[in-house]
Amino acid sequence: MKLNFSYWELKEWFTNVDFTVVGSGIVGLNCALQLREKYPKAKILVLEKGVLPQGASTKNAGFACFGSLSELIDDLKTHTEEEVFNLVKKRWEGLQLLRTTLGDNNIDFQQNKGYELFLTTELYESCLGEKEVINKLLKPLFSSSIFTVESNKFNFQNIHENYITNNFEGQIDTGKMAAKLLEKVSSSGIKIINNIQVKKFIENNEQVVVETNQTTFNTKKLFIATNGFANQLLNENVQPARAQVLITKPIKNLHIKGTFHLDKGYYYFRNIDNRILFGGGRNLDFKGEETAEFGQTLLIQNKLEEILKTTILPNSKIEIEHCWSGIMGVGNQKKTIVKQLSNNVFYGVRLGGMGVAIGSLVGKELAQLMK
Repeated sequence: MKLNFSYWELKEWFTNVDFTVVGSGIVGLNCALQLREKYPKAKILVLEKGVLPQGASTKNAGFACFGSLSELIDDLKTHTEEEVFNLVKKRWEGLQLLRTTLGDNNIDFQQNKGYELFLTTELYESCLGEKEVINKLLKPLFSSSIFTVESNKFNFQNIHENYITNNFEGQIDTGKMAAKLLEKVSSSGIKIINNIQVKKFIENNEQVVVETNQTTFNTKKLFIATNGFANQLLNENVQPARAQVLITKPIKNLHIKGTFHLDKGYYYFRNIDNRILFGGGRNLDFKGEETAEFGQTLLIQNKLEEILKTTILPNSKIEIEHCWSGIMGVGNQKKTIVKQLSNNVFYGVRLGGMGVAIGSLVGKELAQLMK
C-alpha cells in the first residue's frame, strides 16, 4: 500500500528533483557526494529500500584489500596482465579515495597486513612460484614487494607452515565507515529516504518517471547503484552472490591480528573488538548462493564453525554470537560496469566483492558519466 503523503511532503521531497540515486551503499552515497560537489544547488535524493543500506556495504567483513596472491594468479587465467594490473590499480586508488573522503580515524583504518593461508602444500608451492611475477607486475603501484613469505606466527593448525603476506592490506570498521558516509551525505543537503523501493522507471523526454512502492515522481536524472540487486532494474551481466558471515563472542587474550584469506579467498577472517569475524563458503554451493535473499544455510554455517574450531582457534573455547549475510554483485568478468543507459539514466554495478576497495571510485565515475 502506498503511503498517504501530504502536500508538504510531496513538495519538499518529491517535486523538482534534479538527481535521484537508487541505493545508499558506498557507490550510491559517493555518487551523490560527487553530484553535490559539481552541482551545489541541485536537489538530490537517495532512495534506499532497507532500514539501513542493503546489499553488502554494511554487511561486509571490512577488508581493505585488493586481491590475495592466489586470487590474482587465478585472474591471470581469464584476464590479460594489463587487465589484472588495472583491476588492482582501481582497487588501490579506490581505497585511498575512501580514506581521504572519510578520514582514517573515522573508519578505524588499520594496516595490519593480510595473510593467505594454504590448506595444501601443492597450492602454496604453486603460488610461491608465481609470487615474483605478480610482484613485478604490480611494482609500478607500490614502493616495495607486495607479497612476502612469513611463518605461521599465529599458530593456526591444519595449514601449510608458511603464509604469503600482503604487506599493504588493511582493515576498517564497516559500521563506522557507513555511518560517517551517511552523515557526510546528509550534512551536504542530500535527502536520504529509507524503506522505499524502486519498482520501475520510464524515460519521458527530459524527465525520468520513477515508480516506487510508496509514490511515483519525476527526476531529471537517475543513477542506479544497486550492485547485487541490479538485475531487478537492469538487463546486465550481474548476478547476486550471497556471502554468509559469523562473529564470535569476545575472546580473552586474542592473539590474532590482521586480515586472513583461506582456500583462494573463499574463506576470510579477521580480528575485531577481541572477536573473530569469519565468512565465506560460497564455493560449497555456488548455485544456492546465487540469490538476492538474505539468510544462512546449515551447509555453510557448519563448515565455518568447523574451520573456526579446527584451524583458526583450535585450542580455545569459542561461542558464536551472531550470524548474517550480505549480497554482492558478480559476473563473468571482474571489471565493474559503469555505463550510461540512456539520455537520463546511468548505472554503476558489479563490484565483485570488492566494494570497500572500489566503491568510492565507482561512485565518482558514475557521477562523472553525466556531462
